Amino acid sequence: MRRDAYNRQMQALIERIRAEGSYLGRGIIKVDGFLNHQLDPQLTLGMGVAFKARFDAAGVTGITRIVSAEVSGIAPALATGLAYDVPVVYARKKKPITMADGVYEATAPSRTKGEMVTLRLSPEYLHATDRVLIIDDFLATGQTLVALIEMVQKSGAAVVGIGCVIEKTFEGGRERLAPLGIPLHSLAHITVQNDELSVR
Repeated sequence: MRRDAYNRQMQALIERIRAEGSYLGRGIIKVDGFLNHQLDPQLTLGMGVAFKARFDAAGVTGITRIVSAEVSGIAPALATGLAYDVPVVYARKKKPITMADGVYEATAPSRTKGEMVTLRLSPEYLHATDRVLIIDDFLATGQTLVALIEMVQKSGAAVVGIGCVIEKTFEGGRERLAPLGIPLHSLAHITVQNDELSVR
């Protein structure tokens, strides 16, 4: 992807956050109009292309599977799966009767639900030979991403990259993940000062 085209994609995301994003307090950022409730298809597809461009530039290759968590991570993960032409697997919060036994499980706190949530991945769709890219909507404390990483590693697969649409730079997630040594890229970075969002 040409650099100027990539910059246009990211500028569109930043402009939408500035126009529609709001800070609700307690670390919660509302971007429901294009990411967490209503989706902008073209903007979402652009996220996938941008993630691939970022990881290609970082030398991350050989991706065989995208992993995310339901619900809000699914759309950018699907867009990234399209960019790579690989399957997308998302962690379930409730175990359906169709899910195989021996699921990989991990828990993480949900800020919006105000409780711990158990995430589950089926062993049917993760293999020891996979090279996995984890995609999520937000990077906040990093605990959901740690849970996803743990589950992928239980399968024997390798996590070779982490991508987040929006990073809340004030919540310490990047610092939590840094010791893992996994390439991490966020498409937009948000800070909050006096309850006002600043985006870059």
